[in-house]
Amino acid sequence: MRTAARKDDNHNEVVKVFNSLGWAVLDISQLKNCCDAFVSKSGITVAVEIKDGSKPPSKRKLTEGELKFKNRWKGKYAIIESVDDVLSLNKRFFP
Repeated sequence: MRTAARKDDNHNEVVKVFNSLGWAVLDISQLKNCCDAFVSKSGITVAVEIKDGSKPPSKRKLTEGELKFKNRWKGKYAIIESVDDVLSLNKRFFP
């Protein structure tokens, strides 16, 4: 039996910042072999994988399932490791 997927320590903070910037967030972090969330604002949707940037690189690696999803996804995709990454993504689409 599969145990529930663990969220990174910064997951809730990242979601909160997306929301504060006007992004709608669909948190699907409990799904296996997918991204953690889809975020959408003004017709732009991004598949988002949230990793904790305070952890060593070996702890931030994509799982096999996450990597397969990333490689097959045909739309916008981002790995978010910090609040600064959220702000950068927002600025990229809404300068």
